[in-house]
Amino acid sequence: MNQLSDLSVIEELLSRHGFHLSHKLGQNFLVNPSVCPKMAAESGAGEEVCALEIGPGIGVLTKELAKVAKKVVAIEIDERLIPVLEETLAGEENVAVLSGDAMEMDLHEVFREHFSGERVVVCANLPYYITSPLLMKLLEEKLPIEAITVMVQKEAAARLCAPPGVRECGAVSAAVWYYAEPKLLFSVSHGSFYPPPKVDSAVIRLALRREPPVAVFDEALFFRVIRVSFLTRRKTILNSLSAGLSLPKDRMAAVLQRAGVAQSARAETLSLSQFAAIANELSPKKEAEI
Repeated sequence: MNQLSDLSVIEELLSRHGFHLSHKLGQNFLVNPSVCPKMAAESGAGEEVCALEIGPGIGVLTKELAKVAKKVVAIEIDERLIPVLEETLAGEENVAVLSGDAMEMDLHEVFREHFSGERVVVCANLPYYITSPLLMKLLEEKLPIEAITVMVQKEAAARLCAPPGVRECGAVSAAVWYYAEPKLLFSVSHGSFYPPPKVDSAVIRLALRREPPVAVFDEALFFRVIRVSFLTRRKTILNSLSAGLSLPKDRMAAVLQRAGVAQSARAETLSLSQFAAIANELSPKKEAEI
């Protein structure tokens, strides 16, 4: 089916299937015909590279990915859209649609079944409400992914691309930089969607690192230190970590001194190397107990 960015075509399609948009699922369909081809081109998908899409909607981006990717697997949480996708993707022999919640699915099993031995990228137009949890699931599970290209809320894009050490950086930003190198690709106005959301969007690309940029003894502890530090980001790192980790201040001060981090520093000023140094000083490999 062509012209899936045409509003009249979308309305007729949805009406015929008795489909009504779900506010809960953050459903907004792209009607700007230039966006999806650009996303597909920037995704890294190709003749020898497959694509995983999460939340295909009515299949606008899916069809563009099918033109360039070796294979496309799309995961759709809304069962009502499955028959719609069966119609819009009819004839796309290199596309498979899975019904389910990507947050609940065993993605390693999905990769074993559909991408065994293949090179894979992720490309998706993500609902705003699930952006951070889904990105972290994709990163933390260490799936064999080369890059993640996603459209997210513009403010979220700026935060995710903000490197550690700048004010815009947060706990999720720092975690993203540990796993990948993020880059802001282009902005997308709210008028590019049906119905139009209240805010603009942006497309970012996360190129996954082969090796982390810093060495840590315990990743779980490393991310705990980051998370606790940003929970009370206006406090000094000494007060944030002492309270968040339930450690006496004098002990935390000693840890910071050994890590070479000023007690008066704040989370938004620290680099990944400094967070790693703190976590490594707190690790059982250096401390008897936390």
